[in-house]
Amino acid sequence: MLSHLQIRDLLLIEDLSVDFSPGFNALTGETGAGKSLVVTSLDLLLGKRGTSDLVRRGADSAEVEGLFLIADDSALQQRLDEAGFPADDELLIRRVIPADGRHRCYINGRLASLGVLAQLAADLANVMGQHEHHSLSVPEVQMNVLDDYGHHAALRADMHAAWQLRKDAETALADLIDKAEGRAAKLDYIAWQLRELEDLAPTSGEFETLTATLQRLRHQSLLLETAERSADQLYESDNSAFAQLGRVQRSLEEASRYDPDLHAVASQVDEAAILIEEASRTLSAYARRIDADPAQLETLEARSEALKRLMHKHATDEAGLLALQASLQREQHTLESYSASLEGAQQAVEAAAQKAQAAAHKLTTARRTAAQKMGRAVKKELAALSFAKADFLVDVQPAPGPPGIHGADQVEFRVALNPGEGVHNLRRVASGGELSRLMLALKRVLAGMGPVGTYVFDEVDAGIGGAVAVAVGQKLKEVARHHQVICITHLPQIAALADSHFHVAKHEKDGRTRSAVAKLDDEQRVQEIARMLGGDAANDRIRAAAEELIRAT
Repeated sequence: MLSHLQIRDLLLIEDLSVDFSPGFNALTGETGAGKSLVVTSLDLLLGKRGTSDLVRRGADSAEVEGLFLIADDSALQQRLDEAGFPADDELLIRRVIPADGRHRCYINGRLASLGVLAQLAADLANVMGQHEHHSLSVPEVQMNVLDDYGHHAALRADMHAAWQLRKDAETALADLIDKAEGRAAKLDYIAWQLRELEDLAPTSGEFETLTATLQRLRHQSLLLETAERSADQLYESDNSAFAQLGRVQRSLEEASRYDPDLHAVASQVDEAAILIEEASRTLSAYARRIDADPAQLETLEARSEALKRLMHKHATDEAGLLALQASLQREQHTLESYSASLEGAQQAVEAAAQKAQAAAHKLTTARRTAAQKMGRAVKKELAALSFAKADFLVDVQPAPGPPGIHGADQVEFRVALNPGEGVHNLRRVASGGELSRLMLALKRVLAGMGPVGTYVFDEVDAGIGGAVAVAVGQKLKEVARHHQVICITHLPQIAALADSHFHVAKHEKDGRTRSAVAKLDDEQRVQEIARMLGGDAANDRIRAAAEELIRAT
């Protein structure tokens, strides 16, 4: 609900602050006092475009701020969080319209685009004024209203799930058909790629091992010469390291007779000689294993080059070649089993379409039942609002094409307010007063349904009076049990029913006209109702009539 409204430098309004109450709020005042500016301000807060001619003469900009109270854990809170404007139980919207410059919107102090504001504020309030194009004229909204009235949430969820299932099945079939285009050519190409991979038959880790082997074979002459020479120098020649260590060891053993400490050193030299002998034998065995085979080197060189060419061709390594081979084999299997896959996908689409059709049929049946009930209920409400011979129809017709996300129906609200005029769409209701009362009848039937927190009625009393005015006021009172109502009215019968009464007046100061809004206390309210009755509150008879009218509510 709208808790607080602040308006600065908007046409006749210089600085205005209003605290609205829950329930039924009535705004009254002389024609031209500025009541419609309150509606204009609310339109701006809900995302309607503003123009620089709204700025009060002499001011740099016009500003409108509205503080809305929102329910905890509401869908609006979730949307605000997702849009980056987190809120708890309060939502502050601010519009700034400069006399010359770019308009700005703020949501909880953060800059927002006008489109985002309009989307997020859609459920805050609904303004219904003369010739105002409102949301209930939109076919999709009419469908949602009917579904809310009929409590079709579960059926709508089933329809959405069935539609999604059909959409997924159709997407899978389309993907399969796309992949099947040029299937024979694709199979030939895949077979050629696989043949190249399978002929080479790379194995995991092969290239690394092959590289090491080639490194050895390319330098086998150097390796053989080095191994033989090293073995000779270590052990086999007359002046080998082994022979020299033997002489050193014997000398140390001889000297150890005179100093036992040298015996340990002689043992170390002996151990070194043993290690040298073992190293020499290892080198000799290594040299015997080296077998210069040019054919083997040529074969392995060719294998290495073939692997490198294939890896370069596919821009991958050895592991990538193996992964590519597995992927090609899977794709080949899919294409080869295309007929079976296509048949299965087609059957899935048919089954999903049948489920969607069944869900749509259930929803259509429920909608038609709810449409008849809703039509009778609105017609009854219209009769109490001076449309005794009015008719209201909720027309549910088949929509073209297969069932969509919302089912297989087109929903249209049609109304005949006057005999002989025929039944027309809501958008063709000519009179603003008739339109407002029609909306009031709908809101009365839909009271308690839907997320909108505040309903604003402008000129709902146009062209009525007497008992009909009382009936309109009572309907507003009933709607206000479930939603905050702000009503601009000229009729005392309606204003007397309000929970809170505000008076809009204009006055002149320093050669400038200014509008102001004041909440009336009990005494002031009697005076205003007396004025609206066409008299002076000082007149005892008029005052008594005003007091009686208020008590009667």
